[in-house]
Amino acid sequence: MKSFRLIPAIVAAAMLVGCVPSNKKETELTQETQQEKAETTIIPSLQIDESYYRTLTPYKQSASRGLVVSNIFTKYDMKEVETGLMRLSQNEFDTENYFFQEGQYLAESTVTDWLARSSQTKDGLNPPTTDSMPAEERATKAPIYLSHIVEQNYLTKTSDNKVKLGGISIGLSLNTIYYYQKEKYGEYYEKPIEEAKLVEQGKKMAAEIVSRLRARDELKDIPIVVGLFKQKARNDIIPGTYFSYGVAKAGQNDVADWKGIDEEYVLFPTSESQDVYRDVSNNFKNFKQDIDKYFSNYTSVIGTGFYKDKKIQKLTIEVPIQFYGKSEIIGFTQYLTGVLINQFDNINVEVNITSINGPEALIVKNSGEKEPYVHIY
Repeated sequence: MKSFRLIPAIVAAAMLVGCVPSNKKETELTQETQQEKAETTIIPSLQIDESYYRTLTPYKQSASRGLVVSNIFTKYDMKEVETGLMRLSQNEFDTENYFFQEGQYLAESTVTDWLARSSQTKDGLNPPTTDSMPAEERATKAPIYLSHIVEQNYLTKTSDNKVKLGGISIGLSLNTIYYYQKEKYGEYYEKPIEEAKLVEQGKKMAAEIVSRLRARDELKDIPIVVGLFKQKARNDIIPGTYFSYGVAKAGQNDVADWKGIDEEYVLFPTSESQDVYRDVSNNFKNFKQDIDKYFSNYTSVIGTGFYKDKKIQKLTIEVPIQFYGKSEIIGFTQYLTGVLINQFDNINVEVNITSINGPEALIVKNSGEKEPYVHIY
């Protein structure tokens, strides 16, 4: 067994992203709000990693934050629609000079109205229907394309010790499947939405949203990024991803220069992942078989690979266990750490060991590193 080291819980989260604490002191600034009130805000001194934005404190929640639970089918999509938007926003708003804040300009009532059908509210972005239109016809001719809208704000520091809005990102979560009932309380049916139509509608809605934002004086000259997100089916256990984004530069009333995004989450083990992502799939199978040899009473092992531009960025492995003794958990974690070192070399891997009691252990190995980080809860 190769050596490993335990790390205290207080620094476990920081080590996950390989952060290097900054020596900078916290900066206290003034922020102008929508209500034209000056509020004191603080820029944290610590930036966990270059791929993460610093978040202003006190933290301000979005007014429409709670809608994501009712509008998006799976917990996986709920997380990715926000984190994915933050990731693509870095193409326009760098993490060194911009600070993150949840959206402050779209109220809950506004988002609700925009998500409605145009036959329900005058601002509805989804296609209209009539009461007499059969359910099957709605599914074919007028499905619900847009399920949720995410807003994120990116602020910059000014020379007079203030922060101001420097950019807005809007994420449009789009349904790939339309679920409908032929009769009230009846069985649910599925109708896949044609991809070309989804792209067309997504870009059309993006243009309309930018136009509406530009009608507000405080947003006339603010760069706006819009990303299009494909939701997964209700029973999927991996998230969807953003597949395209465009930018309305300061003063522009439409989104220009749409760019494709090649991101994908892949489930291991499956026949599809074996055919398309053979190397990682084989390593994962060997990893799983090594667990089988040592412990016969584990339940299952599931891996989720995040790919960007056809290259794996991270593999997250979930290992649920059925035994509860602390010494047994420590022994299993030690064994699993050695297996991880042998099977995965040039891949960022995170292994979460859980039981019915919750998290039991965490193993994190970054690409090229010989010694992983290990934490026993």
